[in-house]
Amino acid sequence: MSRHDAAMAWRAALGNAILPAGWALLPVALLLWHTDARDPDAARWLGAALVLAAWLGLLGWWRLRRPPAPRKPLAVADTAAARDPVAVVAAAPVDASQAAVGVHVVYASQTGFAEQLARQTLQSLQAAGMPVRLHGIDTLTLEELRHAGRVLFVVSTTGDGEPPDRAQAFSRLAMRQPAQLGGLRYGLLALGDSDYENFCGFGRQLQRWLEASNAQALFDPVEVDSEDEASLRHWQHCLAMLTGISDLPDWQAPKYQRWRLAERRLLNPGSVGEPCFHLELQPLQGRADWQAGDLVEIGPCHAPDRVASWLAASGLDGRVPVASGRERLPLAELLARCRLPEAHQIDGLDEEAVAATLQRLPHRAYSIASLPGDGAIHLLVRQMRGRGGYLGLGSGWLTAHAPVGAAIALRVRSNVNFHAPANARPLLLIGNGTGLAALRSLLKARIAAGHRRNWLLFGERHAAHDFLYREEIERWLADGRIERADFAWSRDQAERIHVQQRLREAADELQRWVDAGAAVYVCGSLDGLAPGVDAVLRDVLGDARVEQLRAQGRYRRDVY
Repeated sequence: MSRHDAAMAWRAALGNAILPAGWALLPVALLLWHTDARDPDAARWLGAALVLAAWLGLLGWWRLRRPPAPRKPLAVADTAAARDPVAVVAAAPVDASQAAVGVHVVYASQTGFAEQLARQTLQSLQAAGMPVRLHGIDTLTLEELRHAGRVLFVVSTTGDGEPPDRAQAFSRLAMRQPAQLGGLRYGLLALGDSDYENFCGFGRQLQRWLEASNAQALFDPVEVDSEDEASLRHWQHCLAMLTGISDLPDWQAPKYQRWRLAERRLLNPGSVGEPCFHLELQPLQGRADWQAGDLVEIGPCHAPDRVASWLAASGLDGRVPVASGRERLPLAELLARCRLPEAHQIDGLDEEAVAATLQRLPHRAYSIASLPGDGAIHLLVRQMRGRGGYLGLGSGWLTAHAPVGAAIALRVRSNVNFHAPANARPLLLIGNGTGLAALRSLLKARIAAGHRRNWLLFGERHAAHDFLYREEIERWLADGRIERADFAWSRDQAERIHVQQRLREAADELQRWVDAGAAVYVCGSLDGLAPGVDAVLRDVLGDARVEQLRAQGRYRRDVY
């Protein structure tokens, strides 16, 4: 028996003894009163006895009626509560309304920045029409996590890798051992400062615990170094993928440079898929630098005929100059860069008043397919179409509406997680579709550095029409700059064959390359390619080896 249980038993026994003792003294006192009620000394003794009897009786009655004091959770190590981290924090049981929430946003904040980003995340999801709920991590229980379905964590790190103060209990108690979270899908935004050795320490601890608990990642974790804007924009890109809404508002106004669309060339004529274009862009001001694996963000514009139709329907004059920041420009030009309001939103407003209500179009992100030495940024862009058959905002602008020679709003975004290995280790490059863009830049960087141990696995529909950059890749193979290449042409035979199948067929070679220190880079579709390749890697190498590769930075993904 524990000390706590022994004390409770002693207290109960004492209370049970006091009550009958008190009532036993009462008849004694009454007897003394009848024996010699006129004796002053007896009267004094009688009064004292009555008071004592009443007090003892009341004390015993109170002891029996009062419920035992509740025990603090996890106070004793060998109790059921101590073995189950659900007892970390008190919370109401999960009800039907919680189960109906589409996404839960959980934050762990020290200075308030993580909470601010969590609330912006909440607003973005709400703008996409998703049901969502916000939690501080100090109010979260494992029972809620087990029933949450999808959770987005926004967590900071304090000191050198420590959890924020309000996350201390969750870290110490809930995360001390894996939980059963097999039904949970999560995203993670980890905040940190690279000046500290244990960068994003708590975020990485949380990620390892979630993986050990069998939770499944919605997308790769996003790490932010000291409020880095590029990483935060990448998180917004992940939210767009999660919601399926590509035009969520930017959290911060973009600061674009002006580039010129120098070339546009169709790469897949005759394809059963949507047209895919090679684009070249050159800076009109200054110069830009980037590394293989980096991205660009494009400020798209509406097609001119769509703006003209909107102006005609609204009865406004697109030639009227209006305010746009510190400059003035024709209303039609501003409208091309902004969301077009509904008719009821501008009823009765003139051109200047309409301009004051406009909201800029969100950016579109694309992988860079070239190196600075190529003299231009190369993009590989496939036309996307919406439900009504309309071209997508970004792909439509770049591949159809913007004339060659037009000015394009563009900024480079560093993508540190997908930069090429700094050494000559072997490199597996796995991708499909327009994911080849990032792989092409990585191959160019490796070839320029003289590293030839490169293995390309690429998939598309038909070899005859969809072998993007075919001449270049075949030349690299012939020159020995790519050691091995495997292709999956899904529709060149009756059975659909995808990249992950080619990887499984080469399981022995995969094992040898990884044993030789190879890194694995994956770029392409989030829904099909990424989970398929991950499953093959885990089947061939084992979960522990895959997690080791990820921890060593030898397994990296840029999926969308």
